[in-house]
Amino acid sequence: MSNDHTAPGEQVPTSTSPYTPPTGGQPAYGQPPAYGQPPAYGEQPAYGQQPAYGQAPAYADPRFSQPAYGQATYAPTAYGAGYPATSSKSFVATWLLSALLGGLGVDRFYLGKIGTGILKLITGGGFGVWALVDLIITLTGNQKDAQGLPLQGYEENKKMAWIVTVALWLVGIVLNFAVFLPLMTASLHNLPTNG
Repeated sequence: MSNDHTAPGEQVPTSTSPYTPPTGGQPAYGQPPAYGQPPAYGEQPAYGQQPAYGQAPAYADPRFSQPAYGQATYAPTAYGAGYPATSSKSFVATWLLSALLGGLGVDRFYLGKIGTGILKLITGGGFGVWALVDLIITLTGNQKDAQGLPLQGYEENKKMAWIVTVALWLVGIVLNFAVFLPLMTASLHNLPTNG
């Protein structure tokens, strides 16, 4: 049996049909590789097989995969994308509520932290310590709302808030020594004696 496409001494295949699956190492087009064989580059592995080295798993979403070396890691897709989200809650309002009514937990209620607001109300601002800690957290810009977002307007108002807080603290100390301390000592001297 002679064929025009075969070299002398080469065996002619028994079937000349183009639909005959090949016999050998690689599977036919569209057929999954044999179990234990890595898939061809760019193909998904068959069920139960691990992807070849350097290939992403079939379930990987390209939006959340790591970019290739040298590619940009960030591409904004919508208006405002890339800017950190800020809360709708105001820094100034939180600071004033914390400074003036922090012992009652009003600042926590304002931020949407109802549970800790009730606890702060019951304990009187953690006997004053919690109220002071919350005021410092607010002044340093680390206070977040109930969704964990930073407060709006911190950068613009932080200097003013610090100055006013320190001024109120100094006025409180002066009033304590100038007014309240003399009143306390005068009332102690006017107590009746047992004698």
